[in-house]
Amino acid sequence: MSQRTHSVAILGASGYTGAELLRLVAHHPTFELVVATGDTQAGAPVSSLYPSLAARYRDLVFAPNDPSACDGADIVFLGLPHEASLEIVPQLQGKVGCIVDLSAAFRLKDASAYPEYYGFAHDRPDLLSTAVYGLPERHRDSLAGATLVATPGCYVTAATLAVAPLVDAGLIDTSSVIVDAASGVSGAGRAPKHTNLFCTVDEDVNAYGLLNHRHTPEMQEQIGATVLFTPHLVPMNRGILATCYARPSAGTSVSTPVVMDALLSAYANEPFVVVRDEPPSTKATLGSNAVHLTARYDERTGTVVVISALDNLCKGASGGAVQAANVALGIDETSGLTAVGVYP
Repeated sequence: MSQRTHSVAILGASGYTGAELLRLVAHHPTFELVVATGDTQAGAPVSSLYPSLAARYRDLVFAPNDPSACDGADIVFLGLPHEASLEIVPQLQGKVGCIVDLSAAFRLKDASAYPEYYGFAHDRPDLLSTAVYGLPERHRDSLAGATLVATPGCYVTAATLAVAPLVDAGLIDTSSVIVDAASGVSGAGRAPKHTNLFCTVDEDVNAYGLLNHRHTPEMQEQIGATVLFTPHLVPMNRGILATCYARPSAGTSVSTPVVMDALLSAYANEPFVVVRDEPPSTKATLGSNAVHLTARYDERTGTVVVISALDNLCKGASGGAVQAANVALGIDETSGLTAVGVYP
């Protein structure tokens, strides 16, 4: 029996997350691409910027960003800057089936956090209250039938899936959680700048966004804890490795088997979450929508350690967006996605 086809538009398809969306849509059994825009590349063939997509999109040309070109689409993915998404979403509502925004424009519930962390005033708090957070492992029921989805930040996906089950189980003190995470350079986007030039990142590791990284309030909302977050840039293309630390809750008996059991129980039926004794690695998740987790309790220091690895462009961005879209549309959540990484 044939499945219904879903028309897909991607606004902002020329960036790295847009290219990843194009790759995933090409393999999706029910998605049919109808629009792919990219203002900075308008008029250029997709295959000239991304030869990896040439076999599937031989004649596709980036169109200028035009929200009206999406009218009637079943799903619109937005790979745009935050403020651009904030402006465009109200223009799309009521004219398309579901909007999945990969920016941070609708991730936070508190509009007052945007000036401090993102540098602009949020003028649509009404949409913040209606947007559904696009992390199916945590918000699957709310995502069903959603018309506006806010895809999580890549670091936030890694940290939330690692720590939130331990908060849910009452195992850790929520007054101070430390998230120490490293990301590949693609997390900085395609636009060239000094910080992502080859000569800058090669043979170098550096911390950035100290104390006030913009993903901090999002992590705190999703984990349900006060978080000290320190990101690092490492010289690899893709991947995030997050090492998270917390103290046990007062009066709670914690051990490595206990924290591992909490993860195994939380993710027993999740198609894209792998919980193993072995420490996770970013390369094991390359090109996949999987996140790999492990946990330990260190009796010597009284510290719970949870480690997660994922591909920042797939599960951390575009893959997570497709997964959330699948849930919103009521189709198989795993459609167009794989939990198997590319190795070596």
